[in-house]
Amino acid sequence: MTFTYEDWKARAAALRFRNDLFIDGKFTPAATRQRFETVNPGSGAVLTDVARGGGEDIDRAVTAARRAFDDGRWSRKSPAERKEVLLHLAALIRQNVPELALLDTLDMGKVIADSSTVDAPGSAHFFQWHAEAIDKLYDEIAPTGGRDLAMIRRMPLGVIGAVVPWNFPLDMATWKLAPALATGNSVVLKPAEQSPLSALMLAELASEAGLPDGVLNVVTGFGEDAGQALGRHPDVDCLVFTGSTAVGKMFQRYAGESNMKAVWPETGGKSPNLIFADADLDQAAEMAAFGIFYNQGEVCSANSRMLVHASVKDEMIDRMRAQAAKVVLGDPLDPASTMGSLVDRAHADRVMSFVEAGKQTARLVCGGERVTHMGSDAYVQPTIFDDVAPDDPLAREEIFGPVLTVQTFEDDAEAVRMANDTVYGLAASVWTRDLSRALDVSEKLVAGTVSVNTVDALSTYTPFGGVKQSGYGRDLSLHAFDKYSALKTTWIKF
Repeated sequence: MTFTYEDWKARAAALRFRNDLFIDGKFTPAATRQRFETVNPGSGAVLTDVARGGGEDIDRAVTAARRAFDDGRWSRKSPAERKEVLLHLAALIRQNVPELALLDTLDMGKVIADSSTVDAPGSAHFFQWHAEAIDKLYDEIAPTGGRDLAMIRRMPLGVIGAVVPWNFPLDMATWKLAPALATGNSVVLKPAEQSPLSALMLAELASEAGLPDGVLNVVTGFGEDAGQALGRHPDVDCLVFTGSTAVGKMFQRYAGESNMKAVWPETGGKSPNLIFADADLDQAAEMAAFGIFYNQGEVCSANSRMLVHASVKDEMIDRMRAQAAKVVLGDPLDPASTMGSLVDRAHADRVMSFVEAGKQTARLVCGGERVTHMGSDAYVQPTIFDDVAPDDPLAREEIFGPVLTVQTFEDDAEAVRMANDTVYGLAASVWTRDLSRALDVSEKLVAGTVSVNTVDALSTYTPFGGVKQSGYGRDLSLHAFDKYSALKTTWIKF
């Protein structure tokens, strides 16, 4: 699929937006009839207005999901039957990649080169993978012996509440929906208010694929309204969430104050990238730039802290400056752009507040400026700071933008200590040609994923998630099914 800049602009102009909530198999306005605007951060133009769902709408969606679960229209289908529907959905996603990619690019500012080749096709892959896996998971028979039969079965939980972020709108929804639906649950999805459009189209495609009414419901709206109502709803059996650590803690509190529903959070990160003196510095610099500038740095596992051996720091700084200079900051719809806009002006304000403060406390290597493009000032240059103190907010807080900090270490022990000196534990990277060092350092790093001689290694085959205040939820791989099912023992004496 190769489209020119003009092709993408023409397709964007012809897009059809879905504007209402999707509940019980049909689009419907919010109970209050309230709406909110969703804005293209790349240009500042209003794309459309979307239904602003609230507590009453969440209750309608949960009721529909519970009814669909209890009557078995989906939950009691065989794994093979569920598989066929989800494979059909994967095929429909592939058929609609350009439109789905455009929705995410227009909604949150990511470059079309990524949304059309990574995000949208990846979502089809995730649905296909989980669909193919579900009829290959076997239940168990316990070794009781004698005249006893103890069967251990994996059972769907019921109604899943899923709250997803704006940085990967379609992908993050898919990471939750694919295993939840494959195991037979019903779902109420609350997309981020900044990026609701692809979730609504996904629900429409799921219905077209044969997913029964009520099994997937999408309620667009704000966290304080729809998000809180979903977290507190007494008939939601499990809440899965990707987003900030602060909001993850709120969902844990909502669960404790309501029905003690399981909460699986995947939250913030401040991932270290350890560059040892024996590393391939050219490759390390290229991947380090990808690790912080990809998706405008709006990645929870972004390698935002570069820890480099003092003997090669100057060489790495030179290489990183050169990598930053290669970034093409521009219209997200232009295939030549390699970095688009941040998700909105408010987030750009937040990122720039860190940058401006950092100019007083650290050495600015490159970038550090806000850029206005097509009338929008939500663009921020790729930015690198050197000589960053360990207690500087630049090094400690999740900025969620294209801002890299550089710190130095003298030996392996100091590198590990610095890497682990954070409240987060989502990901880490290690660059060395020494296999013993790679294994030793990786073992000591406190992170959910450690990538050696690459950054942010990720696959459907391996679990993704963190430790400490990065949460404890795991997406992807066969382990994702554990969040959406419970083990039930049936013991028979005969």
